[in-house]
Amino acid sequence: MQITDLAQEQKIPVLLRLAFRPLFLGAASFSALAIAWWGAILAGWVTVKPALPLVFWHSHEMVFGFGSAVVAGFLLTAMQNWTGLRAPHGKPLALLVSCWLLARLLNAAPFSLPIPLLMLVDLSFLPLAAGLLAKPLIAAQQYRNLFFIPLLLVLTICNSLMWFGLSPEYTQLQNHGSTSAVLLITVIMSIVGGRVLPMFTANGTRTARVAALLWLDRAALGSCWALFVFHFLQLHHWLPTLVPVALSAIAALLMAVRVARWKIWITWQEPLLWSLHLAYWAIPAGFALLAARYAGFPVTQSIAIHMLTVGAMGAMILSMMSRVSLGHTGRQLKVSRWMPLAFAALIAAMICRVLLPLQSGLWYQTGILLSAFFWSCAFGIFLLCYWQILTSPRVDGHPG
Repeated sequence: MQITDLAQEQKIPVLLRLAFRPLFLGAASFSALAIAWWGAILAGWVTVKPALPLVFWHSHEMVFGFGSAVVAGFLLTAMQNWTGLRAPHGKPLALLVSCWLLARLLNAAPFSLPIPLLMLVDLSFLPLAAGLLAKPLIAAQQYRNLFFIPLLLVLTICNSLMWFGLSPEYTQLQNHGSTSAVLLITVIMSIVGGRVLPMFTANGTRTARVAALLWLDRAALGSCWALFVFHFLQLHHWLPTLVPVALSAIAALLMAVRVARWKIWITWQEPLLWSLHLAYWAIPAGFALLAARYAGFPVTQSIAIHMLTVGAMGAMILSMMSRVSLGHTGRQLKVSRWMPLAFAALIAAMICRVLLPLQSGLWYQTGILLSAFFWSCAFGIFLLCYWQILTSPRVDGHPG
């Protein structure tokens, strides 16, 4: 798709030609460093740490620093395919990336800064991304994808709740905002994954595409939405305990049936496929753990949420960044021999963070440290494999 003149394109720095380039590179670099730092602080190996409360910093930055950057990078890149119009690039993209980077640096500062300043910088990223996304979607009358705009704005509200939770009288809002954000990003992953996984699987394995069951898709996504709304509106104050148990269990069952129909067993020869399938399977697994927690089993909310963040979000982000970076730089959809090791490391990070503590509380600290190690290894390998790809022009000479 020749959206812009090549001579004009060559005047734009490579990193600012499409959003996936700086945001994927920044998100992968930040997550590898931030998780390594987090693990080193917990182990007592370093004493320098962010001035913000440590647990707040970790949960906030991995959701709204790492996760939001990838979501924005993906959407602002995909919209070019959706609309046929030039995606944000150059100065507008530089402004967006600068906003994101400044927030990460300020939030990680080891000295105290005014909270209103931190909030102002941090909360501006997602609305700015929503504005850059909305303009071409409206111009191209791509109303089917406009729902991503309110999603980004609701994600901003979740971010605001976390920041307000720093006030001593509203500390409960920290958990409320982060959990709601994780569930909302899970909804986004469920929607996007449901759109692309059957197609990717059919193309990659040269098999017939699994036909969608409209009732199943609607029921599965509806259950994800219901679970998010339950948490976001804090309906547990008014509804019996049976409700979240049923919502979580139904969502787990429907999402498991949905992903099982896409036949993970035919994807083992293609790392870009089995990694995505495993990430999607972590969604019903996370919902099942939430159901167990609400039903009174010895499962903490932290374990259930980390199945969604490490297992689903982390693995899907790593796989999608790998695929998008190849496709949008004009390369074949074949990863280097090192990337399957990165995918395996991410799965190991999930096992260490979720299953080891679930096995025994004695493994809690060890599980966290091992998980941090494997996570940083996974995204470190990605950076080694993709740094040159993300910072070099397309190999086919096309703009982007």
